[in-house]
Amino acid sequence: MAEAKWYAVQSYSGHENKVQRLVQRKIDEEPGEEPEDKDIQEVLVPTQEVMEIRNGKRVAVTKRLYPGYVLVKMVLNDRTQHTISNIQGVIKFVGSGPEPQPLRQEEINKILGVKVEGDQDEEEDVPFHVGQVVEVMSGPFTDFSGTIQEVYADKGKVKVEVSLFGRPTSVELDFTQLQGY
Repeated sequence: MAEAKWYAVQSYSGHENKVQRLVQRKIDEEPGEEPEDKDIQEVLVPTQEVMEIRNGKRVAVTKRLYPGYVLVKMVLNDRTQHTISNIQGVIKFVGSGPEPQPLRQEEINKILGVKVEGDQDEEEDVPFHVGQVVEVMSGPFTDFSGTIQEVYADKGKVKVEVSLFGRPTSVELDFTQLQGY
């Protein structure tokens, strides 16, 4: 049996969950005990939990990472391609040429949040650390010096305490606005 690979399927925006349910129904109807025995094995709508402020309160919201796309793990053949293409809400397979193109393993690992041995943590790329003295190179606080209080690696920002009119003031700045000593 051929190896199953992940394929991206374009769907109408807002219909991703509907397409996911319909593909899952096809998977459940397909004969075979284990998912590995089936030609269509898995379906996924990549989402991410983000914090939003609504009515002054922080609320966790699930957002689609790739609106208009559904990922399907399957063995590509005429039958599976025809089955997926004819599901209501599906526009087409993503890829150049007549054949759908499977996603690269690195892309899937990133989407699924799988860490591969040898991948570097993002924290290693952070050029600043708490307690470090820095000089502001651009923006309204140019030529001010300050001490880093917090590092927001995911945003590429830091909170720096600078002396403004003789008083300590915290400001949030981008990594690109700073130079370390």
